[in-house]
Amino acid sequence: MILPITIYGNPVLRRKSQPIDKNYPGLKELIANMFDTLKVSEGVGLAAPQVGVNIRLVLIDATPFAEDDANCKDFKLAIINPEIIDFPTDEEESFEEGCLSLPGLSEEVWRPDKVELTYYDENFVQHHETWDGMRARIFQHEYDHLEGKMFIDHISAIKRRLLGGKLNAMAKGKVSARYRIVPNK
Repeated sequence: MILPITIYGNPVLRRKSQPIDKNYPGLKELIANMFDTLKVSEGVGLAAPQVGVNIRLVLIDATPFAEDDANCKDFKLAIINPEIIDFPTDEEESFEEGCLSLPGLSEEVWRPDKVELTYYDENFVQHHETWDGMRARIFQHEYDHLEGKMFIDHISAIKRRLLGGKLNAMAKGKVSARYRIVPNK
């Protein structure tokens, strides 16, 4: 089932998400629905708050970047209760990020090029891994959603002010997208 995407201005996007355990009701169905939603919306990552669910669940499908980053080939997974352990390098890279919860907006965002993390997969097997490149970027973007942050929090105050009109319109429900959304009222 395709789920509607929560749009900027909805308070769920600014709340810190709660951890879950393997007994979370409907988890397998939620993961399947979120993957369907991610595919239809042509995104590469989706966090549970973006579909109105305040839990620590992220989906990534980095395969669209496989041509430029071989580590993205067949990189599709559900990530439960992730935690960032470290940023093993001081190197950062810039990339123009967009967000399904901010349709039509994109900005250059600097992020660490490498991230060390722990998480559970959808079978609740724990993993401790280090990702770099596009996998690290997508994960950090989605992890921000679990912390109540968005990519616009990483841009300068001047750029945010310039986007103010668009953000205010979005928060008031004046937005459209090529995928199903829940506009704010």
